Amino acid sequence: MVKTALITGAAKRIGKQLSLYLANRGYNIAIHYNSSKMDALNLQSELQKKYGEQKFELFPCDLNDSQACSDLINSVFSYFKRIDILVNNASVFEPGLIRETSTELFQYQMNVNLLAPFILSRDYAKNCKEGLIVNFLDTRISTYSNSHAAYSLSKVAFSHLTRMAALEFAPHIRVNGIAPGATLPPKDQGEEYLLELAKKTPMQVPVGIQPILQSMDYIINNKNLTGQILFCDGGEQLL
Repeated sequence: MVKTALITGAAKRIGKQLSLYLANRGYNIAIHYNSSKMDALNLQSELQKKYGEQKFELFPCDLNDSQACSDLINSVFSYFKRIDILVNNASVFEPGLIRETSTELFQYQMNVNLLAPFILSRDYAKNCKEGLIVNFLDTRISTYSNSHAAYSLSKVAFSHLTRMAALEFAPHIRVNGIAPGATLPPKDQGEEYLLELAKKTPMQVPVGIQPILQSMDYIINNKNLTGQILFCDGGEQLL
């Protein structure tokens, strides 16, 4: 039977690359999106043309809406009848020192980056007899950088959730995390942006998408791996 992966934020950036990667390995993809409908439709069309025997379905959901999050897992199960991998990839990333962070911004970051994956992981564990959860974190969880205070706090809490869930859901559901550094340039920047950032890291080379995909492969294939966080950041977490 063909396996299925639910990827949040599947239509763009790292989420899109994960979708292409897992589809190429034979997975059906539940493509979650919020505001990126055209990107999601384009991805669905691209995947369907390449892998005609697999299924690629769209699942819109505002991760800032806890009730909508509560419905998402059930919607995917209703369509695919199984979810072999849940990838909590979607996040919001907004700047703000502690002094600059409004209550509304703090709550928004926590809702999307922590509460949503909490709900999805909880409901996944309730519905699956076995499976795998992969959480996308950030190398910032190892530092006290305050440039994106609410975001960083949400990811620190998410890293604790990763290990807490790994302990609770074992032995039938494994839970691991991937903590990237600067992987893809922002919309208004080119590759030189990543090159400059990389010069400040121990490895001094841009991370790129390949280490992320290799880490995903390692997590999928190592059946004894749970509660682990793989840093894909060129050693940035050491600084």
